[in-house]
Amino acid sequence: MNTKQSDKRITALYARLSRDDEKEGISGSIQNQKAILEKYAKDNKLQNPRFFYDDGFSGVTFTRPAFMEIMELAEQGMIGTIVVKDHSRLGRNRLVVGQLLEEDFVRLDIRYIAIMDNIDTEKGISDIVPMQDLFNEWHAKNTSDKVRKVMQSKGMSGKPLTTNPPFGYMKSPDNKDEWIVDEPAAKIVRRIFDLCVSGLGPTQIAKKLRSEKVLTPTEYWNSIGRKCSKPPTIPYGWVADTVSGILDKQEYCGDTVNFRTYRKSFKMKKKLDKPKDEWKVFPDTHPAIIDRETFELVQELRKHRRRPTKSGIVSMFSGLLYCADCGEKLYYSVTNNYKREQAYFFCSAYRKNSDVCSAHYIREKVVEQLVLESMQRVLWYVQSYEKLFAQRQLAEFGEKQKKEFAEKRRELDKSKLRVREIDGIIQKLYEDNATGKISDERFATMSMSLENEQSELKDRIPALEDELENAKVKTEGLQRFIDKAKRVTRLEALTSELVHEFIEKIVVSAPEYKDGKRYQEVAIHYNGVGIIREPTAEEMEEYFQEHISKKSFLKAKTA
Repeated sequence: MNTKQSDKRITALYARLSRDDEKEGISGSIQNQKAILEKYAKDNKLQNPRFFYDDGFSGVTFTRPAFMEIMELAEQGMIGTIVVKDHSRLGRNRLVVGQLLEEDFVRLDIRYIAIMDNIDTEKGISDIVPMQDLFNEWHAKNTSDKVRKVMQSKGMSGKPLTTNPPFGYMKSPDNKDEWIVDEPAAKIVRRIFDLCVSGLGPTQIAKKLRSEKVLTPTEYWNSIGRKCSKPPTIPYGWVADTVSGILDKQEYCGDTVNFRTYRKSFKMKKKLDKPKDEWKVFPDTHPAIIDRETFELVQELRKHRRRPTKSGIVSMFSGLLYCADCGEKLYYSVTNNYKREQAYFFCSAYRKNSDVCSAHYIREKVVEQLVLESMQRVLWYVQSYEKLFAQRQLAEFGEKQKKEFAEKRRELDKSKLRVREIDGIIQKLYEDNATGKISDERFATMSMSLENEQSELKDRIPALEDELENAKVKTEGLQRFIDKAKRVTRLEALTSELVHEFIEKIVVSAPEYKDGKRYQEVAIHYNGVGIIREPTAEEMEEYFQEHISKKSFLKAKTA
């Protein structure tokens, strides 16, 4: 590079401040760094000084706006010198900092100066610099550990860990850890849930909100002056992901949900999702926008995603019909050439390979009629003979299942106790090994055997918990089903909401032909109770007579 080109190159005065540094006070502030850098540039007659800064960015990441701008200019040959107050301002990732000093700055012919650490690449790099990079990284790790422990403590106390409340809430003016309902936004949230219950999916809901010119969360927050990212370039730009995010949030039931995500390393800023069973949920910590029953119904609806056909038609039964022979779902089919009355379901396995299964063809209108008639009979049965219904359902649970439930409960408790015992045994073995009571070889053999046993138990425990939960749901679901059934006063037509509230699945058998007539078995499984066998006329008469006899006996005894 000739001297004339070199004279035009910029001296980048770079300052960085992370949120943790900010807590240390004014000595680490951007303004203080700027004053030091400008004075150094003036005293040392550095050419074309230009100030760059990243405020609120960790030294672990290098995707900082100002630093990336410097490197882009450097690639164009426009940066001659980079000056920082101290070496940690450049970054706290020793691998990246090492590559910058030893490769990138050399390749780009950049002089690097860290004022307080007496580093100047023009004079050569001291052997102690890599050690400084290591200490700087340790500092970042220790800071990250401290922050994580603080957040862990806060999260376990039931305080929300999110910086900003979800759309529909705002922070209370009196307590920043308390959420209150933001009614204009909450109205939109309720509408999204109502649209989902009515049968629309996230894409259809987003399209409807766009057509109605409803403000997106970001647009709304900007309109009320809440600090957030720049508004989208497309007005009312609702997308399916935004709608899905709202429909997934348990916080709308009034719960605080902490520890949804985690990071693999303090160097990684990307958050990964945790399994749901590792979340920490604190019920009823703030006012609910959506009642729990509606929220659970929406989650159930979303399990059975109902994609519209090419004609845009969605069936209320989509996702609920299963093949009795192969267990696969039944596809819904309707085209513009057909009338809605001709829409039908058929086995998805048969569609992929006709040798695997048969079509199990059934029209949508037939399913609708069967479900309507079944629900009418079942609801009448529950409302008129609640006690008989409950007795029969519990009897079906059976003594055998109750014994299995008790055995699994004992096995679960025993497994959890053994896991804790193994922790104690391994700790004792470690102490014995450290004091020389047992050899290293013996310690390795015993600890490996115990760890394998513990690992097997830990794998078994979730399965046992699931089995127990399913049995528990069977008994608890019965009362919920009765309560729901008693609220439906008159059923004349089906809605998507009613179908998914009451129906778990519909199992369709292959049709049979007898005497030229088509017969097809359809088994309707109800949520929480399974298949409901309605009593015969003789059973109803027997129950009725027994009921009347008991009433007569009680009246006579009272008299």
